[in-house]
Amino acid sequence: MESISATSLLGHRPVYGGYCSKDVSGKRKQVQHFQLPFTEFLRRKVSFPISLPGLRVDKQTVPSIKAQAMELTKEAYSYRENVKIPRDFGYGIDTGVGRRPGLWPPENRADNPVLQNPLLRQERMGCGWLGAIFEWEGVLIEDNPDLENQAWLALAREEGKSPPPAFMLRRIEGMKNEQAISEVLCWSRDPASLKRMAFRKEEIYQALQGGIYTFRSGSQEFVNVLMHYKVPMALVSTRPRKYLEIAMRAIGIEGVFNVIVAAEDVYRGKPDPEMFVYAAQLLQFIPERCIVFGNSNQTVEAAHDAKMKCVAVASKHPVYELGAADLVVRRLDELSIVDLKNLADIESAEFGSGEPELEMEEELEADRYPYSSVGVDDDFW
Repeated sequence: MESISATSLLGHRPVYGGYCSKDVSGKRKQVQHFQLPFTEFLRRKVSFPISLPGLRVDKQTVPSIKAQAMELTKEAYSYRENVKIPRDFGYGIDTGVGRRPGLWPPENRADNPVLQNPLLRQERMGCGWLGAIFEWEGVLIEDNPDLENQAWLALAREEGKSPPPAFMLRRIEGMKNEQAISEVLCWSRDPASLKRMAFRKEEIYQALQGGIYTFRSGSQEFVNVLMHYKVPMALVSTRPRKYLEIAMRAIGIEGVFNVIVAAEDVYRGKPDPEMFVYAAQLLQFIPERCIVFGNSNQTVEAAHDAKMKCVAVASKHPVYELGAADLVVRRLDELSIVDLKNLADIESAEFGSGEPELEMEEELEADRYPYSSVGVDDDFW
């Protein structure tokens, strides 16, 4: 330890050199040598002073010397790579020496998983804490609503049914084929017939569509932005999965979406929120953290029923008809990642219920201005 202190970068004087001590008479006396016993400490010999008879060591000198020895011991062992630093050296004096630089920075309390924090610090800086749920036609790719109506009219002629009127075709927009046939068109309720007519209607639509798929303006750029920021994405559609996979391969976005919810995965289509709720479950997000991208009021209604935010794309409806959505855009690339974070921020006041607060205010006003009932005789007037 004496050699360590002599060569230390801290520049301390030798630990066990000459000491100033006092004898019994009180005179200061320079003591040059001590007989010090040796013991083994961490595979090195370390000397410890013994009390000498007739001498009284200065009490102010010994604690400072011990503190220097503790610091030098920690310095010697803290920069050894192969020796693990003992956390407790067994010292009785607090030297105030902190941890070595390798143990810095300390653990942040916000990163403690026991606290069940909604987000970690790194995830707050990123975008992995929100989910994007896209509809297929009219949002990501171009949509021709006339082809859908022509497919229903062709199916009606094949089945010998009366052609559905225009208002009925608008009502079945976004529904599953089986749901539209049984609940709106009322053509049949037999499960086998429903399945057969739904499959035939989809075949007619695909034949009319011709297998030509093109991105809407700005959709591909927006998807690339979400991929860059690692935002989990889901695709929701009432089309069969087989046709969705063919379409995604045709436009080159196969494997982009983390989750795909097709007609086979749900029982009901829009305006029922089943598709969006199921997509959020597969993404492992709470509904308030998900944003739905659609192009109709049925989508807005279903998203809000699922407690999700909705961005409406004015592709086949004018902007003024989509005012119920949280945001309305003409192209998806008009949105920024900051817009999505603001929409998915559930700490905003709008997620709190305002009704109990209003009731509380009414109760306070009632307590402040209590009603008084005074009995007045009719003959008084």
